[in-house]
Amino acid sequence: MTSLLVAAIDFGTTFSGYAFSFLHDYKKDPLKISTNSWTAGVGQLMTLKTSTCVLFDATEKFHSFGFEAEEKYSNLALEDNHHDWYYFRRFKMMLYDKKGLTRESLLEDDKGKKMEAMKVCSAAIGYLKNHLLSTCKKQLTDIEDSDIKWVLTVPAIWTDPSKQFMREAAEKVDICGERLVIALEPEAASLYCMYLPLQKDNENSSFGVFKSGSKYMVVDAGGGTVDITVHEVQDNGTLKELHKANGGNWGGTKVDSSFRSLLASIVGNDVIEAFTTDHKYDYLELLRDFEMKKRTIQPNLTDKITFKVPMNLLETFREVNPGSNIQTLVTSNATLKNQLTWTGDKIRMEANLVKALFDESCKKIVDHVHQLFTLPNVKDVSSILLVGGFAESPMLQEAVREAFRNKKVIVPQEAGLAVLKGAVLYGHQPRTISARVCKYTYGIDSYIKFNKDIHPQSKKVLTDKGERCDNIFSVHVSVGQSIKVGEPQVKRKYSVVNANQKNIIFQIYTSNERNPTYTTDVGCTSLGKLTLDMPDTSKGTDRGALVHMTFSGTEITVTAVDKDDATKIVSTNVDFLG
Repeated sequence: MTSLLVAAIDFGTTFSGYAFSFLHDYKKDPLKISTNSWTAGVGQLMTLKTSTCVLFDATEKFHSFGFEAEEKYSNLALEDNHHDWYYFRRFKMMLYDKKGLTRESLLEDDKGKKMEAMKVCSAAIGYLKNHLLSTCKKQLTDIEDSDIKWVLTVPAIWTDPSKQFMREAAEKVDICGERLVIALEPEAASLYCMYLPLQKDNENSSFGVFKSGSKYMVVDAGGGTVDITVHEVQDNGTLKELHKANGGNWGGTKVDSSFRSLLASIVGNDVIEAFTTDHKYDYLELLRDFEMKKRTIQPNLTDKITFKVPMNLLETFREVNPGSNIQTLVTSNATLKNQLTWTGDKIRMEANLVKALFDESCKKIVDHVHQLFTLPNVKDVSSILLVGGFAESPMLQEAVREAFRNKKVIVPQEAGLAVLKGAVLYGHQPRTISARVCKYTYGIDSYIKFNKDIHPQSKKVLTDKGERCDNIFSVHVSVGQSIKVGEPQVKRKYSVVNANQKNIIFQIYTSNERNPTYTTDVGCTSLGKLTLDMPDTSKGTDRGALVHMTFSGTEITVTAVDKDDATKIVSTNVDFLG
């Protein structure tokens, strides 16, 4: 199904944006991709993404998104009118952290008030969708919904339920499910980099990263998550994943947390809490000022850096600690003594103290990549592709280059847009990813002949075929196994166990273990079921079905075919939200 327009939405932890390209442009120049520019505050910050913030009014009606939502909420706060509104910021990480995510899961807003996560996420996607459409229509007026293919990006390290949650949130705002593909962020970034003209490194030699047979690691460092995959370029130009997606929550927001902790170590956590609650507008200005400064901090920095701090932070400090003096506090703090001065609304910090704010996230990323390079299928990988918004930080670039001097570290221009632009390319040709590595083991709950020496008595069931052991995990694909995208995996045969049985119910399970024995083992989760009707019982127990799983894109289809009648076939997309 060719689409006249591919539209991609990158809904990030800290920033979100969209990009699109028309088919006729893509055919001439795949990199001719349109993005939008957003302005924050009083025209001070021009970015290609907007802040991931959603604001609802007191009746839970959507009001605004992005910088506009930030601005409105902080203005409401200035007049103390914000208490009944719902303001969500950096909420995407909840989908990564939450165990047992369901369609009814709740999100807490800025003041701890709750709303359905599905409603918040779909409002965000809906806003970006409408903004994108109005921008598109300026370029091509008669575009129809049926002409558009939508691509939504998600971190590869997310669980299956989280990915499905995002799909359903998009479908709620009238993005047709059949016209929506889910792209994994590091895969999209990898695709974008394949299209970039060969870059030159310092020795003026070209990087041959994307030649057939070459292997490289994609480190996608965003605001919240750091997502890592290892790819090998196949002879036909497609990408094969060599190691299952992994990573963690060590993105750029960790640097913000370190800055907040530093302030709290001076004035106390209670003062920071009171300040963020009572002075929303000022807190937002402080964060924006830090965001601007954060991007400019270089590893070779030697000069002091000045941060502008709202006077209300000092006022709050004085209210909570009457008679205390901020300068005295700073000089009495052994670690900060000669490192920091605080005068009025200015904090002056020594370069080393500022750079130390990056230590935790950079160390976590570097340590994890080191571990990956010890694995047999990763150790001969010679290039690291550093992408994502946080990849634009010179501090992270330096940390990775220093730690891996024997590897080629490539940071494409516009590293922060690599995922978004790559998602557009993925929409034009989703077959570019030819093989992935399974993150889990998938299988079916089945019976086998009972053996009293091996099987627990509690699992013994009596059937027309004799004693059977219940809850056996019949493995279809194992964690770590390389699977071809879009091709049915091994077929397994299952039979009825009772002569009068009028259907077979296939319970689908997943496990973190490579070879689970029972579906009741720790780490096994039921994903749903598939029912094949077999009303004709004339063949008694000589009836059964062949079952296979197909992994396409980011979703899984399970299919069962009657062994005696190939026209009797049932299929289901696995529902990970139960």
